[in-house]
Amino acid sequence: MNKTNRRKFIAATASLSVAALAANAVPQAKEDIKHPIVHHVFFWLKNPSSKVDRDQLVSGLKTLKKIESIKAIHIGVVASTEKREVVDNSWSVSELMFFETLEGQKIYQDHPIHQEFIKNCSHLWNKVLVYDAVSV
Repeated sequence: MNKTNRRKFIAATASLSVAALAANAVPQAKEDIKHPIVHHVFFWLKNPSSKVDRDQLVSGLKTLKKIESIKAIHIGVVASTEKREVVDNSWSVSELMFFETLEGQKIYQDHPIHQEFIKNCSHLWNKVLVYDAVSV
């Protein structure tokens, strides 16, 4: 295969791969959405420069994985992305959870593990902001 044909083949293969990934990233119908309830929480630590406090909060959040109604969870800290006017990086730790139903999210809210997390970790933060969303 000569260089020109090889480049065209690689370009075509890359385009097909990107198209396949994009098609899989966006659900085709509401029935395809497995976890339509999103619960995103942002925490501002009382001592934002304390790695010990941050790690304690992250450890506490990881205990929530045991709650059966949580279908997926992501725990994160601020990324070192480009500073832009629309980017808020004032928070310290976030959790992103996915639920199948509103009832599942309610189970999480009332669950003893969640209540224990609040009891054990609420002294670490001075602000919490929650965004709940349902798929459309």
